Amino acid sequence: MAGTDHAERSYFTRIPHAFLSVKTIRLEAAVMVAVLSLAAPALAQNVAPAAYRCRFVQVPVRDGIHLNTSVCEPEGTHAPLPFILTRTPYGIAGDTVIPESYRFFAADGYIFVSQDIRGRYRSEGQFIMQRPLHDSRDTSGVDESTDTYDTVAWLLTNIPGNNGRVGVLGVSYPGFLATMAGIHPHPAVKAISPQAPMTDTWMGDDFFHQGAFRLSYGLEYAGSMELSSDSPLSGQLPIDTWDTYEWYERLGSLAHVDTRYFHGRVPTWRAFVAHPAYDAFWQSRAVQRILKTPVVPTLTVGGWWDQEDRYGPLATYAALVAGGHRGAELSGDGPLEPWRVAPAGQPHASCRSWHV
Repeated sequence: MAGTDHAERSYFTRIPHAFLSVKTIRLEAAVMVAVLSLAAPALAQNVAPAAYRCRFVQVPVRDGIHLNTSVCEPEGTHAPLPFILTRTPYGIAGDTVIPESYRFFAADGYIFVSQDIRGRYRSEGQFIMQRPLHDSRDTSGVDESTDTYDTVAWLLTNIPGNNGRVGVLGVSYPGFLATMAGIHPHPAVKAISPQAPMTDTWMGDDFFHQGAFRLSYGLEYAGSMELSSDSPLSGQLPIDTWDTYEWYERLGSLAHVDTRYFHGRVPTWRAFVAHPAYDAFWQSRAVQRILKTPVVPTLTVGGWWDQEDRYGPLATYAALVAGGHRGAELSGDGPLEPWRVAPAGQPHASCRSWHV
């Protein structure tokens, strides 16, 4: 823990005690109604998925690369509709139908957009794990915030039948991407919902928990994401036995990971070695540290049994309050529940009333 800021280590103690005993993090209801209720005209209460047509497009962003994007629109004529955008490192090749988990949204009427982030699958560019914000002095810099901004701008101009409003949501890594959509956002982004967001991977999400390194998760997730651009959670991992514990016993010193297997091809593993303490490397990626003046209404969701990203929803909420988010409040009826990181991979049902 050498070099760790004590104030950061005690982060949870600065979160209001009441928050730790409730189930929901949400904006005050009046703010949600005032800002979010300008939705598409409500369709029939039948929640059967509507008929949609989906196509793939290549969206250009400011540095000239193209991001592989799926756009799904209701068939036939319709009133102007808002977008729901989800960005992911896990691949959108199957996004040619509206998933069952989005049936409520589909019944209400939205244009669904999903996107491979840069460097993943069919998107161009370089993938950087939890890419930090670029230096504001670098006018040519890019990050997940700029990529979202440019994507929204392209959608508004190139997808007819939209009403000029966008909501962004995601779970886990896509939850981090949803949070980034609210930082320096495009004016058309009217609401975001980061669910179990990957927020601070040293303090409490994913790779470290309060500085304690999660060896199996860190090695296997980083390897699966960075040894291949199109094989999430598998990649070219060297583990060749059903009993993973046995493999780690045979491994011996962690120095063997790179010399025998990764050979310098996994930047996140090199970061684990070079940055064991909470230094500038991890702090620059800690999203709660850059949520200074939030401007987009935010519904954040988490799970008490989340083994990966329980810290993220808590830290995100605390940062929103500290940043002066108008109307933020706590309530006891919703989405911080006893579930894991992404229950069935589905958005929480509370988003049923989340309109853009």
